[in-house]
Amino acid sequence: MLDVKRMRVLREIALQGSFSAAADELYLSQSAVSQHLAALEKEVGQKLVQRASGGVHLTQAGEVLVAHADAVLCRLEEAERELAALAGMRGGKLRLVSFPSASATLVTSAAAEFTTRFPDVKLELREAEPEDSFPALKRGEVDVALLFDYELVEAEADRDVEYHLLLEDRMWAALPKDHPLANEEAIELSELAEEPWLRGQCDSTCRQMVTLACREAGFEPKVSYESDDYAVLQGLVAAKLGVTLLPDLALTALHPGVAVVAVKPRPPLRRVWAATLTEGSRSPAAEAMVEVLIEASRKFAAEVARPIAVAA
Repeated sequence: MLDVKRMRVLREIALQGSFSAAADELYLSQSAVSQHLAALEKEVGQKLVQRASGGVHLTQAGEVLVAHADAVLCRLEEAERELAALAGMRGGKLRLVSFPSASATLVTSAAAEFTTRFPDVKLELREAEPEDSFPALKRGEVDVALLFDYELVEAEADRDVEYHLLLEDRMWAALPKDHPLANEEAIELSELAEEPWLRGQCDSTCRQMVTLACREAGFEPKVSYESDDYAVLQGLVAAKLGVTLLPDLALTALHPGVAVVAVKPRPPLRRVWAATLTEGSRSPAAEAMVEVLIEASRKFAAEVARPIAVAA
């Protein structure tokens, strides 16, 4: 493969018309210019420059190579400009994938702030559950993936991925509004051992968490219905078809027929993470988005410390 630096020297010789002028332009010694040219001529196996009393002139082979050198060097300079723009957040794109309950809360807030700060970075958003978004991150299809795990069902470590903790999402017992325990400040899950239970449908950490939380409380849940949509689960609870556990992120608009009660002695926690490739493999835009997501998560945590609003 031809050496780009030597091609740059050849082009400068053609532009300046002399070795000495090319050397001055490239901040090289005249002998260094001669050495680069000699090496390039050896690479191509042909004479590239003809010396004459009036200066230096390109041979036919030299003219062909300089024509290609102009195109190559132009593209390299364009690449350097684009890389500088990316580093300075003046271009490029950021691809983020999130699970639904975070998309409706953390991501909407973070996306608005990110586009305000970095208007030249194209932001692409999509939704997927962690079972799909984590492999997409590993394949390089997205730059930031919002994932979750539970203390009872921890995510596996991966040497190529770095996890940034955004939020510890409390789980609440969700009961029909007129349930006998609906007005309690806190209950133990064992008090719901005889109730029909609702949980996630697919074989995910959501489904596992409900099952394990009940087992830890000393009983096997009697599952009546399954759904991966928190809005559907709330509707089922309101219809008195079962009880379940719901996280803070799913309760920004609480169904009017549902009451949420704290779990004692300690509620199960769902941990929300922003996952990126490890440092050195992620873009400046990905690092900036993580910072914005951390800010949005702190704001959300402060807001949910207040009583939960009921949707009309």
